[in-house]
Parts: sequence; C-alpha cells; structure tokens
Amino acid sequence: MSAEKTWGDLGAATKTRLIAGGIANINQESQWLVEEVSGMTSAELIAATNAIAPVRSVDRLESLVDRRLTGEPLQYVLGSWSFCGIDLMVDRRVLIPRPETEGLVELARTELARLKVAANDVVVDLGTGSGAIAIGLAAQLPGVEIWATDREPSALEVARANLAGVGRMAAGVRVAQGSWFDALPVALRGRIRMVVSNPPYLTEEELADQDELKQEPVSALVSGPTGLECISIIVEDAINWLTSDGVLLVELDPRRADAALQCARNAGFTDAEIENDLAGRARVLIARR
Repeated sequence: MSAEKTWGDLGAATKTRLIAGGIANINQESQWLVEEVSGMTSAELIAATNAIAPVRSVDRLESLVDRRLTGEPLQYVLGSWSFCGIDLMVDRRVLIPRPETEGLVELARTELARLKVAANDVVVDLGTGSGAIAIGLAAQLPGVEIWATDREPSALEVARANLAGVGRMAAGVRVAQGSWFDALPVALRGRIRMVVSNPPYLTEEELADQDELKQEPVSALVSGPTGLECISIIVEDAINWLTSDGVLLVELDPRRADAALQCARNAGFTDAEIENDLAGRARVLIARR
C-alpha cells in the first residue's frame, strides 16, 4: 500500500486484499482493521474518507492484513475482542472469547440472582484464561470475592492485564496460579457459592478437525483421550468446595453432555441439568447441591 493513500483508499484496498485471500466477512473485517490502525470509530472514518492516512498507519495496516491472510484469527490480529460488552486483550496465550462462553456467563448471572449472592460471598472462575468469565461476572457483582485461577502463568499475565484494564470493576477479583481447585486457599473449602469454568473439553482428534482453533493454545482446548478428563476433575472436586446451596456451571462439548451429567450425579449433586446454547446445542452443565 502506498503512503499517499486516503482512509477511503485504504478501506477499499483492504477489502480487495481480503477477497483475494479468501476471507469471507470482508466488509466487517476491513472496517475493524482500519478502525484499529486509525483509532477512529466507523462514523469518524466516514467523515475522514478523503483525509490522507499517516505513513505509520498505512504500514501497520499492511502488517495486520498480512497476518490475517496467513490464517491468524482476526481477534489475535486486532489484539482485543468484546466479551459481554467489555473489550478484552487477547493473544496466542489464551483462547478467543466466544458467544458460547457469554451464554455461560449469562446462565451464571441467573443462578447468582437466584442464590441472592451478596458482598463477601465467594465465586470462582476455574481456568480463567483471558479473565473473561471473572470480569463478566465482576461487572454484575460489586463486593463479591471472585477468584480467577489458571495453571498457565502466561494466561494469567493476560488475565491480570485485562483486570487492570477494566479498573474498579474488577476490584474484587483475585488471581491464583494452579491446577483447578489446587490453586485455591484451603480456607475457601466449603465457602464457595458458585464455581464457573470453561475447561478444555476436546480430544486431539477433534481439534485436528477444527481448523479455526488450530492457532489457539492446545492446553486450553484438549483435555485428553476422552475429552472429559478436566470436566470430571472439576465436577468431582467441586462438591467439596461449594456451600450447601452452591452451584457449579461448566461449559462442555455437546458430545460430552450425557457423560458430564452422569458424572455430576455420581459426585453427589442432587440437581443437575444441561442447558443449550443459542444454536440449540447442549453446552453447559449446571449442577446444584
């Protein structure tokens, strides 16, 4: 791209390159990419259509488009993505936040309202990754003690950055490194009102069939030979950490729904069910003590 281009020229050139690269959603993606390098909103870009773009913006846009054309997910190229209306930093260290997980947060909010969770109650996000679930819950739970855990130090770096980025909204969120419940202080045992998790739930074979996931961290996607390993650990341990009226919510692959439901019942949860996502697929295990 030439340095002597207007913002309108850059938008058109970006669309042309995305079309040639086989990108499907060219209008939206080109708009987001140009907005990213310009720092302007869509309305501001329209007003600036004939303005000359700075050289550094032209060069950066070319670099971002190059990355997108290699197949890198748009969310990583942009460096951020919206989750529950909150912009979060995302990169290759963490999973890209998805609508299915927004659905998990909405179900959690409904359960929290039913439980009448209040200040000084404890909620835990196991395997927090980017911190999306913890932040999505914190936005609705002022004063509630929220723990966000992950075994990967690199993921917690992203979570901490996102927590800092949302400021006071996440003042009640604490971060801890470790595998599932091992990350938590023993003093929380029996005090947690809710556990929420989006754990790895695929097998290696299933991941190999999903090209759109291949650039995301394998450790956050693959659970083991059955895809149920992480879910089983969480379900079996959760009942020992929850209060007598506590609730567990776990995102899962639809193929694991029946097995996860049976696992919850075997663990001693008296009320367990599977909720569907917006596409009608079994997606979330809700287990109540």
